[in-house]
Amino acid sequence: RSFVQVKLNEQERNEKLQPLLDAGWTLVEGRDAIFKQFVLKDFNQAFSFMTGVALLAEKINHHPEWFNCYNKVDVTLSTHDVGGLSSQDIRMATHLETQANLLK
Repeated sequence: RSFVQVKLNEQERNEKLQPLLDAGWTLVEGRDAIFKQFVLKDFNQAFSFMTGVALLAEKINHHPEWFNCYNKVDVTLSTHDVGGLSSQDIRMATHLETQANLLK
């Protein structure tokens, strides 16, 4: 099943991005992307977090750029097909927040 990706418009950016920025996501300089570092308890928890996110990523065919070092997971989200942020990035970021909160 394919998803048509569309870049977020100004109104969507203001409405949908703000809660994520309030939750600690930041805009990436020089790129239409968002970034956040998640700090978990230990490596095991970080791996559980990534596993939970990977299931949705596969399901919606939208994969985060991420880097894991011990208990930290750095995540950058952007949609390559549209050259910037799409609703899929908002969905993925929201899912990441939910997964991280479940592990707290």
